[in-house]
Amino acid sequence: MNASNDQGAYAEIVRKLEQKYAVMGQDLSSYLDGLLHADYLTYWDYIHLDTLLSLQNPKTGFPDEKVFIVYHQITELYFNLILWEIEQIADHHALTEKFFLDRMGRIVRYFNQLTSSFEIMVDGLEKEQFLRFRMSLLPSSGFQSAQYRLIELRSTALINLVNVAERQEMEASGDLGQMTERLYWRSGATELASGKKTLTLQQFEQRYMKLFQETGMQYRNKNLQTIYRSRFPESPAVQSVLRTYDELANVHWPLAHMKSAARYLHKAPEDIKATGGTNWQKYLPPRFQKIIFFPELWTAQEKEDWGRAAFS
Repeated sequence: MNASNDQGAYAEIVRKLEQKYAVMGQDLSSYLDGLLHADYLTYWDYIHLDTLLSLQNPKTGFPDEKVFIVYHQITELYFNLILWEIEQIADHHALTEKFFLDRMGRIVRYFNQLTSSFEIMVDGLEKEQFLRFRMSLLPSSGFQSAQYRLIELRSTALINLVNVAERQEMEASGDLGQMTERLYWRSGATELASGKKTLTLQQFEQRYMKLFQETGMQYRNKNLQTIYRSRFPESPAVQSVLRTYDELANVHWPLAHMKSAARYLHKAPEDIKATGGTNWQKYLPPRFQKIIFFPELWTAQEKEDWGRAAFS
């Protein structure tokens, strides 16, 4: 009886495979012949372990530079996962509240992991090593993380990413091109003394600005804020997860980053310049930028106090 059931199950699988490859005009027997001769898949080949471990190339002989590189590579992989989850939400043809909450739950877990992982930077590097090897990294900077900018552009309306002092004017104009020119982070990469664009910012804009403009246009009607407003405006569960995401991305994450910068770059009587010359003292504190993805979910007082302390 069991053997008969197994044969029937195998026959059904073969039938489905024949249908799958027939659609492509292919012969199943050819694929089965190839499978017969194929090598077994290994863990190290599947995740390209050898390639992955070859991607750390320190510029100095200081041992802690490897920690610095690996940490930032891991961060970018988490950013990539966040972008992947947002893309699935934005492009879903039959989006349900359950799917939205499931994917947002993943994003929240990623950001929780990112925020807590900053202890690797705060406590896991010898200060003297860092202050020496960092000078070999000029003019590169963590500021140049394009994936983080893409997360912002996919999360909220462009107006919410404009310099806070110019938002009212830009909102009245409705000009997306002008809004892009006034994105808050662009003022964060100015030379501390002259106020001119740093080489870090010039390189970054040359490499990615077209992509940012295209993403702003592509997601203007399908960013997370737009989806919330159009699909789930009355859902307490959606509101809760979006508030959590907002706080993690725009309060806890930059505060963790600022804690790391202060640990290594603060030196009385004046602060040490960041590798890209960025004005991190004014750029990183969330209370100055007031970047809020979902402003409609926060009270006037909460927005006024944004970034001054972690919310409960």
